Amino acid sequence: MHVDATSSSDPAAAGDAAHGYDAPDLRVFVFALFFIFGGITSLNDVIIPKLKELFTLNYAQALLVQSAFFAAYAIVSIPAAAIVRRAGYMRSAVIGLLTMMVGCLLFIPASSSATFGVFLFALFVLASGITIVQVVANPLISLLGKPKTAHSRLTFAQAFNSLGTTIFPYVGSVVILGGLATIDPATLSGAALDAYRAAETKTVVHTYLGLAVALAIVAAVVWTRRNRLQEEQSHQGSILQAFNLLGRPRFGIGALCIFLYVGAEVAIGSLIVNYLMQPSVMGLTDQAAGKHVPFYWGGALVGRFIGAYLLTRVSPGKVLAGVATGAIALILISANTSGLVSGWTLLAIGLMNSIMFPTIFALASEGLGKRAGEGSGVIATAIVGGAIVPPLTGLLADSSGSLHFALILPAACYAVILAYGLYARRPAPEVVAA
Repeated sequence: MHVDATSSSDPAAAGDAAHGYDAPDLRVFVFALFFIFGGITSLNDVIIPKLKELFTLNYAQALLVQSAFFAAYAIVSIPAAAIVRRAGYMRSAVIGLLTMMVGCLLFIPASSSATFGVFLFALFVLASGITIVQVVANPLISLLGKPKTAHSRLTFAQAFNSLGTTIFPYVGSVVILGGLATIDPATLSGAALDAYRAAETKTVVHTYLGLAVALAIVAAVVWTRRNRLQEEQSHQGSILQAFNLLGRPRFGIGALCIFLYVGAEVAIGSLIVNYLMQPSVMGLTDQAAGKHVPFYWGGALVGRFIGAYLLTRVSPGKVLAGVATGAIALILISANTSGLVSGWTLLAIGLMNSIMFPTIFALASEGLGKRAGEGSGVIATAIVGGAIVPPLTGLLADSSGSLHFALILPAACYAVILAYGLYARRPAPEVVAA
């Protein structure tokens, strides 16, 4: 892939321009995409307790919100890679942003019908757009710079993702959870219950209508930049051949670790509000607990800025193994203590999560060359872990009667990631295009 550049008498400078090394405006655009899809994804952590309350759901049912959302990665990722292959990065980003806008608008009929299933469908469409945007953003930021600094650059870009996940939940907890009424929906039935649900979900609708307007504006801006890149991508064979990359151990295990990491991160994030509301932990109200969610995602924000520097000094595999060890230790402390210690050690896991996704992605993608777009599609498919691990964690919580015990599943996920970090601590060989 190369960027249209003005002529230069310096061959080295011209080469850098051809590879996007001098494209700070495009990097800013990609940072903005990370901010947007990170923030919208983190709003699920606020919507879950809202819907759990309104539809009187148990934990496993409430976490179907994450299943509906992250199922889009399993279904849409490979088609998204095909879209990128045909339309290019910039036009594909516009398609993703507009799909996200449609998903936000679907919250209107979801609220009107006061039906949990319609909310799940709206979240699926929204996540489909985010999937397309993520398939674009991850390889693009890796390509807009020198290969040797790809780990650090992707981690820095993910910091903007964390900035979104830090800001959005706080605002969402005020707007969405702050609107919870004192009426117990379990005491209502029939038309009265439907009317109550429709009224109470209007705060959700207003939030997502605002996001729809913002997404339309961003899509229009990106469309004006659609010809900024001239791209080179592998067009040989079927896009489904991307899955043959899974036969490469470094890539295949890396994709598995993305599955486990996203599942663990989302499971913990989804349970924070209910976890902190427990009398044995902090005994907070739902709104007060919701305001603590940004500490979890804020830890990831701080860690990614630190990690962007650290990854230029230390082997990425070793850093990954270190933070995975830290995550396991914090889970063990949280699960076996009570009060403030239990609550804050759970929130501190966000700091350990910070560099995991970008580092696993970059380690798995090393040496893919022109097949980077295909690899991104396959790895994005693995994000479906966010649809599977959280409800399994919810089932553990329901069956054991303990959110503390349910943390054993995220801990097991981090153990596999620790092993991968040790395995992938050395550079990978180049992959020949299919």
